[in-house]
Amino acid sequence: MKTMNQALLLVDDDDDHLELLKTMLPGYDVDVTNSPSDAIERVRRRGYAAVLTDLGMPEMGGEQLCVRLLEASPDLPIIVVTGNGSLDSAVSAMRAGAFDFITKPVDSKLLSVSVARAVKHANLQNEVKRLREQTTRDNTPTNLIGESAPMRRVQDLILRVGPSDASVLIWGETGTGKELVAKAIHNASNRKDGPFVAINCAAVPATLLESELFGHSRGAFTDAKQARAGLFVKASGGTLFLDEIGEMPLDM
Repeated sequence: MKTMNQALLLVDDDDDHLELLKTMLPGYDVDVTNSPSDAIERVRRRGYAAVLTDLGMPEMGGEQLCVRLLEASPDLPIIVVTGNGSLDSAVSAMRAGAFDFITKPVDSKLLSVSVARAVKHANLQNEVKRLREQTTRDNTPTNLIGESAPMRRVQDLILRVGPSDASVLIWGETGTGKELVAKAIHNASNRKDGPFVAINCAAVPATLLESELFGHSRGAFTDAKQARAGLFVKASGGTLFLDEIGEMPLDM
């Protein structure tokens, strides 16, 4: 199970209030700052699960701070902590994208519930984003397993050559996945909706290979009782993969 992000940032120009809030949040990884501009920089550098901020700070208004924090981290839940006299500012902050607001003096139970909701929301958002990225990765045309630098270069080459109409030579020892690469190139091409046709040139006798590739008419040779389209025709509009092409007779 993935560990939840429990990191919080508290923003207030009153050190005593910061310490009070911190004591109300056991079990969380809490950072504090007196400066809204420092808070914005910290959010840019670190992935917090939530930010709790006062509104009545001289450096920056609460609504502006919410906007700036959300510019730095669009999915960040922001809980504004406000005195009764600044409820209008709290409403403005909510309209600017704040997640919740709590009035002073802060009730520890309400704070706990609000923070737990915000942290759960942030972690759900992150999990959704992770799953979307994974789905996108899994549905890329290459769909090859491997994250090493050589594999990434192979995947990059596949995506670069796929959209072209050039013939591609795939070089590698037996069992290294040449057909998988060929299929990935096909899937990355404009021909992906057409057929993918493969033939192992080493497995077809030289006398039959020409007929397999180019087809034949009825009576062209013994047992040719009917006309047959070759693989080039069958692969029309798609991709023909000539596996072990190095084993093909030189005249072919």
